[in-house]
Amino acid sequence: MEGFTPWPEEFVSRYIAEGYWSDRLLGDVLRGDPDKVALIAGDRRLTYAELDRRAERTAAGFHRLGIRRGDRVVVQLPNTPSFIVVFLALVRLGAAPVLALPAHRHSEIGYLCELSQARAYVIADRHGGFDYRELARSLNVEHVIVDGDAAEFTPLASLDADPVPHEKPDPADVGVFLLSGGTTGLPKLIPRTHRDYVYNLEASAEVCGWSADMVYLVVLPVAHNFALACPGVLGTFSVGGTVVLASSGAPDEAFGLIERERVTHCAVVPPIALLWLDAATWSGEDLSSLRLLQVGGAKLAAEPAAKIPEVLGCKLQQVFGMAEGLLNYTRLDDPPELVETTQGRPLSPADEIRIADPETGEPVPEGEVGELLTRGPYTLRGYYRAPEHNARSFTPDGFYRTGDLVRRLPSGHLVVEGRAKDQINRGGEKIAAEELEGHLLAHPAVHDAAVVGVPDPVMGERTCAFLVARGTPPTLREVKDFLRDRGVADYKWPDRIEVVDSFPRTPVGKVSKTMLAAMLGGA
Repeated sequence: MEGFTPWPEEFVSRYIAEGYWSDRLLGDVLRGDPDKVALIAGDRRLTYAELDRRAERTAAGFHRLGIRRGDRVVVQLPNTPSFIVVFLALVRLGAAPVLALPAHRHSEIGYLCELSQARAYVIADRHGGFDYRELARSLNVEHVIVDGDAAEFTPLASLDADPVPHEKPDPADVGVFLLSGGTTGLPKLIPRTHRDYVYNLEASAEVCGWSADMVYLVVLPVAHNFALACPGVLGTFSVGGTVVLASSGAPDEAFGLIERERVTHCAVVPPIALLWLDAATWSGEDLSSLRLLQVGGAKLAAEPAAKIPEVLGCKLQQVFGMAEGLLNYTRLDDPPELVETTQGRPLSPADEIRIADPETGEPVPEGEVGELLTRGPYTLRGYYRAPEHNARSFTPDGFYRTGDLVRRLPSGHLVVEGRAKDQINRGGEKIAAEELEGHLLAHPAVHDAAVVGVPDPVMGERTCAFLVARGTPPTLREVKDFLRDRGVADYKWPDRIEVVDSFPRTPVGKVSKTMLAAMLGGA
């Protein structure tokens, strides 16, 4: 695929010879008993046989539209059975779904469709009060497929067709495109091949103790790497477990599902974990079935980490990873101190880790803080169609520069200490400061803009936009309305604005975001 950076042949041979890579495909992850319930969403229940049949028939419908191996399809669906069916249908055809989040708007979706050269765009009719058909009308995409009232577009239900022979993907093909959190501009596309992503989900399932008797609750967007394959939905299917879909992590919904469906496993970000700790003290639901709570997406503080087993009655597993590849897990038999105070150790024996000085690239002494660099059998070798960014993001010998500042303990566990990249982690959602600044600079009343993260006990960080105004400065409400009109996802909107006469500068003339953050006094 043009724009895809493959692993060098010496690594391909090694990963195959050492058993990390196999010929298994993403479309073959449904490994449960045919009569067992695979998927629960509200009152709907699909067995493994029913889910498999729906995926096959939907694949035939996409094939009838002309979708073939190697095509890209942007998929923007909420946590519904349709997402699972569409994903499985596309990967079985060898078409690569580009997984957008429900919160994305025209700014992101238009860019993703153009960058991926998508042949189709799959959406819900409406979700969360937003009409995705209006967004679709502004795009230049060959096929728009709608789950629900399709208006002038193609109804997803109409793709139900008798299965037909079709070309199978190769394990080395790109199976799915994930989105980067991004530190500069709009999200970059992360190409994950069938064999590297199958290894990602299967090795994760083994390390995390996934088994056929488990019930996995999805409260994060299912298109998110964490919920999809760490081990997530796909890992659950691969061991024959049951997946339960929720619309959010709100305790009034999630706790009810845990009690009703006897949920055993769930993955959340720290803000949801904190919310659950509070809600469990007054909630009347029976949470006793819960065995394991994974917390990732952002660093979980040691104090709430220590409370989870006591308050929620389950084990905690800290997860630190990235859609680009590398995953770190605390192990189920780790002592409490490591579980509470570290973000885990690498998933694979083949994960190579360097901790380097961010400025010089030289290794730091063991135990000291440096930038995390990595390469391995499930970490990308390059973003899709992004040669200039790849030149900055990868070392000449193929290590990915994560931008995360970490230190490594003698046990191999990593402790996350911050970020070298200009990125805000708002409750697990990554916001590129440069992208938001670009939107703010388009406001007629903004002369200059600088975006920084503000520490927050619940979200980890909130977003503060420092503005140098042109005339009367805009209010926070006016800024949010402006960003909404530009089609910017609402999680990227600033939580706070500060108007200043000018920005402090470094000796080389760059805006000093360290000094700006200090002006906030940690508020």
